[in-house]
Amino acid sequence: MWFLADPVIAIFLSLALGYLLGQLRVGAVQLGGICGTLLVALALGQQGVEVSPDLKETAFALFIFALGFSAGPQFIANIRGGWRYGIFSIIEVVCVLLLVSIAVVIFRLDVGSAAGLFAGAATESAVLGTASEAIARLSVPGDEIQQLQANIATAYSLTYLFGLIGIVVFTTQIAPLLLKIDLRTQAQELARKLGSGEEEDDQAEGLPILVGRAFRTGAAAGMTIADFERSRNWAIAIEGVQRCGEVLEGSPDVLLHADDVIFVRGRRNAVIAVRDRLGDEVPVPDGTSITLVSRDVVLGRKEVFGRQIRQLRQLASPELQRGVFISNVRRMGQLIPSLSGTILQRGDVITLYGSEKAVTRAASALGKVLPVGKKTDFTFLGAGIVLGLLVGHYSLEIGRLNLTLGSGGGALISGLIFGWLNMRYSVRGGFPAPAAEFAKDLGLAVFIAAIGLDAGSHAIGLIMEYGLILPLLGLLVSCVPALVSLFVGSRLMKIEAPILLGIIAGQHCSTPTISTLVSQAGNSVPVLGYTVTYAISNVLLPLMGPVVVALASSLAN
Repeated sequence: MWFLADPVIAIFLSLALGYLLGQLRVGAVQLGGICGTLLVALALGQQGVEVSPDLKETAFALFIFALGFSAGPQFIANIRGGWRYGIFSIIEVVCVLLLVSIAVVIFRLDVGSAAGLFAGAATESAVLGTASEAIARLSVPGDEIQQLQANIATAYSLTYLFGLIGIVVFTTQIAPLLLKIDLRTQAQELARKLGSGEEEDDQAEGLPILVGRAFRTGAAAGMTIADFERSRNWAIAIEGVQRCGEVLEGSPDVLLHADDVIFVRGRRNAVIAVRDRLGDEVPVPDGTSITLVSRDVVLGRKEVFGRQIRQLRQLASPELQRGVFISNVRRMGQLIPSLSGTILQRGDVITLYGSEKAVTRAASALGKVLPVGKKTDFTFLGAGIVLGLLVGHYSLEIGRLNLTLGSGGGALISGLIFGWLNMRYSVRGGFPAPAAEFAKDLGLAVFIAAIGLDAGSHAIGLIMEYGLILPLLGLLVSCVPALVSLFVGSRLMKIEAPILLGIIAGQHCSTPTISTLVSQAGNSVPVLGYTVTYAISNVLLPLMGPVVVALASSLAN
């Protein structure tokens, strides 16, 4: 099959077959497209495919910059807001470095295998790029560098699956047993403390959270719309009033008459509760149309950082808050519970829902509206990557260790800064979230495919040398940091179990783990812990690539 020797065909074939292979499941664990791509690329690499190093570096720079760009707002927010949860990311880094160092001494792992063990056990693919760059700067012959870089990919492929299975099983099965809890029960209780009430049940049953109903005025006759809404703590809004066949705008000073039909909108449980204060519910009359809109807003007002959603109404004037509801909250691309007790952070994206005027008014007071359909600013993107690559050329010597960010680490730091700037000044430097996700996915997939194709011819030797040692080490190195974090979080910091388990999934940067946790918990409460450590670990772990190479090289000598 001569066409397999064509590097472009081989790369895209690796992506196609790899992502197909990645759909395979073992219980709750899915292999994933990246690991599948690497396995296919290693197999195709037996044909001796040669891939240009420039292609690998370009793909990795695109991926790592997009990764930093996406994580920037939350990473910087967590640094400013304190590292209470961030300590778990440090536990992850320290434990994995320590365990890999012990493995180097006991099993005499080479530098490449040690870096691959670190990346695979921590399920952090970005380490492959930063470690590979660090190995290229070692003072060893070119053939040996190529062998060590190939060993990174092979060791990663042997340890990733076991590391993934280990963290998923530990977090979702073993940890609840050690804590002696029922995860679903604990998650539901915590959701109620955060103010879920009936809303969480509605979400579980697929019912809409925000609803509209029409009622006869009933006992509310004689009150103004503002008086009635104030009596319900602004939890509902009267969007319009039908009087004598004419629909009036729901202005605060409108006086309600006994024969009016009013259109009430709000959260489902609040609208249901208001029925006792009104007359009979009636069908919405034909031809009645009240225009409602949704807007995504990046939270930027300092006064609301660290406050609960319910406290926003205490900060806002009645004119500002009436008729506006928060339907969703996204953090690091993940939906978190939009409950009254949910604490908001800088960089959260909140979805406001209501009339055009009300939403526009509230959005300007809370932050910046995300432009709809905004295009990527390639000047901004290119300048950010170039700046990162330039920064990556600087190095720091600490004793015998020569540490440098490398192009990958530099692009990551640059992405963090540019992501934060984009959050603060969203009208400039467009890099929409879907575009950033595509850049991450494509850049990483192409880089992994190129790594696997280059490493394919060297893979068999490493497998024959270490056998089952590397998979078992991957399992051990994956679970030990999680066990330490479980002890620290439950015994010393007294963190609620559902949030603690989400924290552990985040410190491991494991999306499959948080997906399984949410499924077992029956709600998205674990995501509240996940996003904090995920943002920090996504930055710290890739930066450890040069560190693990330097440590392994020093210990080997």
